[in-house]
Amino acid sequence: MRVLFGICFCLVIIPASTSVIFAQIPAGYKGKPFKDQYYQLGAQTIPGRVQLAYYDLGGEGIAYHDSTPENEGAKLNHEVHDYGSHKRPGITDYTAFFRENEGVDISYTKDWADFNHPNKVDPAVNQLYIGWEADGEWTNYTVDVKAPGKYKIITVYGYKDNRSSLWLNGQLAVQLKLPEDTGNWHYWTQATIGEIYFPTAGLQLLTLKYNAGANLAFLDFVRIDK
Repeated sequence: MRVLFGICFCLVIIPASTSVIFAQIPAGYKGKPFKDQYYQLGAQTIPGRVQLAYYDLGGEGIAYHDSTPENEGAKLNHEVHDYGSHKRPGITDYTAFFRENEGVDISYTKDWADFNHPNKVDPAVNQLYIGWEADGEWTNYTVDVKAPGKYKIITVYGYKDNRSSLWLNGQLAVQLKLPEDTGNWHYWTQATIGEIYFPTAGLQLLTLKYNAGANLAFLDFVRIDK
């Protein structure tokens, strides 16, 4: 360390084995944190829960990629059959047809599908989730990291591992592992599915790349290196 004209200059030596990631949203990214008339908080915060239905605004190829243009969950919830409507009594249009004009497939937990049997861990009532997943689909999330460090990732999910991964600012951060096949998309459980390191605080871009196999509700980020 040297002091010159009242300014302290520090030389920091970084071992050759240490990889340095400059954590910032990739230049040119045009997506924006999700907001609508009801949800006004903007970027979801870490530590905390990232609701997967609240992926960024920006549309196909920017905020998400989906293999079909329709929101399959909203489409199903418009249907009425001899056994009843998928829009359950008392459910608002906002929940039943959430982001129905976009391609990501979103539905919500229902009495006759998700709560008419025992779950190892119950999801929340009317919990929004991403379903109808196909290989190669992804969603982007602008998040506000309040504290850098290592976090475990916890989720509530239904069915089996889908070889998903989480990317931080365009770089692979963690391969996620759903440890248990629940046997059905609507049989739910909870598990820790990976760990991630955030080197800096501030706005970051998370990309969830998923494949066919599961219903996914949210990701909880719980700091583990305090």
